[in-house]
Amino acid sequence: MNVSSLLVLLATSVFALSLGGVLILTNAADTDWSYAGDLGPGHWGKLFPEFAPCEEGNAQSPIDISDATEVDLVEVEFHYGETERTKQNITNNGHTIQVDVSDGSYVVYNGIAYDLAQFHFHSPSEHTIDGEAAAMELHFVHVDRNSNALAVVGVLLVEGEDENEAYTNIFDNMPAEAGEPETMAEPIDLEALLPQRRGYYTYQGSLTTPPCSEIVRWLLLDTPVELSRAQIEAYTALYSGNARPVQPLGKRDLLRSRR
Repeated sequence: MNVSSLLVLLATSVFALSLGGVLILTNAADTDWSYAGDLGPGHWGKLFPEFAPCEEGNAQSPIDISDATEVDLVEVEFHYGETERTKQNITNNGHTIQVDVSDGSYVVYNGIAYDLAQFHFHSPSEHTIDGEAAAMELHFVHVDRNSNALAVVGVLLVEGEDENEAYTNIFDNMPAEAGEPETMAEPIDLEALLPQRRGYYTYQGSLTTPPCSEIVRWLLLDTPVELSRAQIEAYTALYSGNARPVQPLGKRDLLRSRR
């Protein structure tokens, strides 16, 4: 699928590509899908023709992480330094809290550079570990500079004793209602949102929201990040249950980087 076709496909969904190749999460408040009821995940594939992969695809996400094959994998190279000095826009888009990231941050995986476009949250976690969900999951969404492929870095968020100061600026500025992006008063240190250890699980999958396009290389970090109970409750007071159920792994490879 070329970029033009992808633009048409994704324009009706939670994801879209700008002409400059930057992945953004659109204002999804008007998008006719939900996480519950007749518009919930079990019905996504029938809501619109573009959403058919949600029901018919065979490489869907999220999945349960179990029995991963441990192998020698390349490190995920994070280059998040420049953006930490730039103010970000934060949006309540009707499905999650999203932070749009200005140009300059990227990851390199298997020699391919993927630009960071935005990050957003789910509660509980979408990926599970041996059937157990974490309190939340953070997705850093990156787009390949030369194709329509995506790389999404997932971070599991669990409850700890202390407030995580790296996340304070985010949770203190979450809009209570869906609406237009708001400029955050202080910049975010993106690197500080990640765990210090960067081992990961990887598999080929899909967007976890409609249209569930199977264009994502998933990189789920295997070390969780701790948040305080108050921080988790600040998010879940707005969104709780915005997680797609796990999907069958099927014949796909599930790998874990050797420690």
